Amino acid sequence: MFNSFGNIFRLTSFGESHGKGIGGVVDGLPPGIVIDMDFIQNELNRRRPGQSDITTSRQEPDQVEFFSGIFEGKSTGCPIGFIVWNKNQHSSDYKNLQKVYRPSHADYTYTVKYGIRDHRGGGRSSARETISRVVGGALAKLALKQLGIHITAYTSQVGPIKLDSDYTNYNLDLIETNPVRCPDPVKAKEMEEVILKIKEEGDTIGGVLTCVIKGCPIGLGQPVFGKLHAALGNAMLSINAAKAFEYGDGFKGLKMKGSEQNDAFYNNHGHIETRTNHSGGIQGGISNGQDIYFRVAFKPVATVLMEQETVNVDGIDTTLKVRGRHDPCVLPRAVPIVEAMAAMTILDYYLLDKTTQL
Repeated sequence: MFNSFGNIFRLTSFGESHGKGIGGVVDGLPPGIVIDMDFIQNELNRRRPGQSDITTSRQEPDQVEFFSGIFEGKSTGCPIGFIVWNKNQHSSDYKNLQKVYRPSHADYTYTVKYGIRDHRGGGRSSARETISRVVGGALAKLALKQLGIHITAYTSQVGPIKLDSDYTNYNLDLIETNPVRCPDPVKAKEMEEVILKIKEEGDTIGGVLTCVIKGCPIGLGQPVFGKLHAALGNAMLSINAAKAFEYGDGFKGLKMKGSEQNDAFYNNHGHIETRTNHSGGIQGGISNGQDIYFRVAFKPVATVLMEQETVNVDGIDTTLKVRGRHDPCVLPRAVPIVEAMAAMTILDYYLLDKTTQL
């Protein structure tokens, strides 16, 4: 229950962090989409652990294996089944967690809700579940590419270090040139230094990712309960450690007057467009053809490598010092996850829009 995402384009995921693997089934991908295996694997490589000094040291190849729904390099329109086998679990690192609740994790709520929990890395609550999202998102991206829709996310803030301008003032081609995945090389270096310092202390830190969707057609979304920005917000807030979502000017727009924030229309050689884009490409819950942009705030990782106060399963006060391999900051590895969730949302709403047209 609630292991599926989407309406027409639909991902159902399965697996646990320390189980045999993480996988999923994608249904609703139109037939005839060229399936670029190298592209899909590269998306997973961007998410995988152990890719730099500022991520967890867990080493996983994260090679995806497809079972169905693809023939002669193209989607058949049938369900696409896939799995990524876990290769480098250190389940013994979590043995001391079996009888205690980790602060700010799902341990306690899972136990109360289900009466059982997998203490090895958190089971389904582990961020390793996002592997299935990245595969689903990569498939969605391949379909969106044929529609001229492109999605790019990047790190725009780590702790107190943040970019001073919006996405239009940066060369987004520079995102993959540094381990933080920030388009400003100077700020990227500062962010990396902050993460390394926090890692040495055994602590963690959060920040913000910005995402831009270009080429989205006019008309995606519904005016009441199916608003496009609400769907994007739902997608983003389903990601582990995501704490806040804003699109367009967001909270910054509260400082402006209506006359300043309104996006004036004009006729651009026969095409109606807006002179500004404070709305973030969505008006009345429906895409207006302009760039869609939004930000997602991620909290510091709850697992810190220092002693913390907690209680055990009997409610007795105790202390806990976590062992294992953990990210000091989720942001660099969350970039492809944000893109994946955005891609699946946009493709799903594109397909929904087509079913409402005669």
